[in-house]
Amino acid sequence: MERSTHPRHRRRRPGARTAARLAAGGAGLALALAAAVVGGAGPAGAAAAAAGPYPEGTIAQGFATELTDPDGMPPGVVNGPCTPSSAHPYPVVLVHGTFANENVSWQALAPLLADSGYCVFGFNYGATASSAGRFYGEAAVEDSARQLAGFVSRVLAWTGARQVDIVGHSQGGMMPRYYVDVLGGAPRVHTLVGLAPSNHGTTLDGLDALAAAFGDQGYAMAGATGCAACAEQQAGSPFMRALNAGGDTVPGPNYVVIESTHDEVVTPYSSAFLRGPDVMDVTLQDQCATDASEHLGIIYDPVALQDVAAALADNGPAVAPLPEPACSLVAPGVGGVTG
Repeated sequence: MERSTHPRHRRRRPGARTAARLAAGGAGLALALAAAVVGGAGPAGAAAAAAGPYPEGTIAQGFATELTDPDGMPPGVVNGPCTPSSAHPYPVVLVHGTFANENVSWQALAPLLADSGYCVFGFNYGATASSAGRFYGEAAVEDSARQLAGFVSRVLAWTGARQVDIVGHSQGGMMPRYYVDVLGGAPRVHTLVGLAPSNHGTTLDGLDALAAAFGDQGYAMAGATGCAACAEQQAGSPFMRALNAGGDTVPGPNYVVIESTHDEVVTPYSSAFLRGPDVMDVTLQDQCATDASEHLGIIYDPVALQDVAAALADNGPAVAPLPEPACSLVAPGVGGVTG
């Protein structure tokens, strides 16, 4: 897929002050993630009672919640009344991917955003008879998008805001486009950030890789009729053709896609990218050659999370070029800093 040549897609080097601020923030996130690996965080999935600071967890702690609190929310998620600040006027809705849930996905990003002053929200969507109260995102994408529409309405009522920012992973980065494009959600969405989103589908090998990450139960779900979203996310499926038939974007929202060349689930990785105005496509390895994160690790990748934070910090009507993040060594599969 060709990358968009829209002028906003060309990145600029940050000034010395901006670079120093991002380096400090990236180092702080790296230290927090490293400390969590060594010392551990609090009870998985239990949101802190006080208004932060919230513990930033690791991908290992995220997967541990499959046993301890699969229906819960990560630290920093409010899911109730919250008044956005003038610096961060858009509440953030976090959307997990296929076979995942909020606790698995956002142990790092939810507390990071909450501690930065955002109102953060999340919900588990796409349950089916085979979900067993643990794995979500299996129902038809159209049905999940309707769940998102209802949840966004609740978030706007809780906050008094007129628009939200959405950050989604995998299916969670693609499914909101159905809400925006088909269900009329565009006026309610300021920015949609997709981390390794399945925007143009994936090959069957990619779906097998995703199912394998969740063990035997993941394989069973993928092979059963209970996972409508699996079939819909295959490249060339009727759903994918219909979603992208009128173009990748609609006027109004800003679109940011953050993807890794090592993505083994969204294959080829370029199928994550979007074309159209108000789009920013970011390839992590163009920013940081030592970043080897892949599909699951990207949501715990300190480089990718800096990009998310930069995209959300832009409150303008059009997405601006993202500043270069502080680069670090990121191993595949774990997301955290290893050196």
